[in-house]
Amino acid sequence: MKTIGLIGGMSWESTVTYYQVINETIRRELGGLHSAKTLLYSVDFDQIEKYQASGEWDKSAETLSDAAVRLEKAGADFIVICTNTMHKVAPQMSEHISIPIIHIAEATADRLKEQGITTVGLLGTKYTMTQEFYKAKLTETGIRVLIPNEEDVETINSVIYDELCLGNIRQESKSKYLAIIDKLADKGAQGVILGCTEIGLLVQQEDTDLPVFDTTLIHAEKAALSSIDD
Repeated sequence: MKTIGLIGGMSWESTVTYYQVINETIRRELGGLHSAKTLLYSVDFDQIEKYQASGEWDKSAETLSDAAVRLEKAGADFIVICTNTMHKVAPQMSEHISIPIIHIAEATADRLKEQGITTVGLLGTKYTMTQEFYKAKLTETGIRVLIPNEEDVETINSVIYDELCLGNIRQESKSKYLAIIDKLADKGAQGVILGCTEIGLLVQQEDTDLPVFDTTLIHAEKAALSSIDD
């Protein structure tokens, strides 16, 4: 079994889900008392969020590259960045390590293709929704990506940082998210990507008729399966 190198803490609430799903997947696949071989480097999210807000992505890249290097030295066979937004700096991180990074958007694109989804709505931080680093991984596979309007982008982003990353789950915010999902469905979305690892804490499949693709669950399962020796 390969050793998974997790870079977590962005936020720690969703990192818990990664650890749980990875181990549940290993147990499902291998049975018995099997569990995943993992190394976790958990960063201080306050620092990362300040870099995001000020546009200092190079500093974020330095911090996460250092974490990746430490995980590789500790014996990780590949890296999993436990957040969507910080995949923006995955190319810079790859320059500092010799082991692969399992990209969350690529894993999600694979799942969408498996389900025959050609047009999808994307929810996430404002960086994930409006910048190309994430959407490009989907569009290059032929998937059309729809994002909410400007006002809804700000609503989604505010709920993520001001509530979900603090472990605050509010019914009012869920209702807002579901209304936004309905708008995306009206625009032609055949499914919706929960493109922030915290959104799954608020919205689940049973909340909407539109197929939901929770990137936390998809990414964690991909990591677990990738760790099982051929």
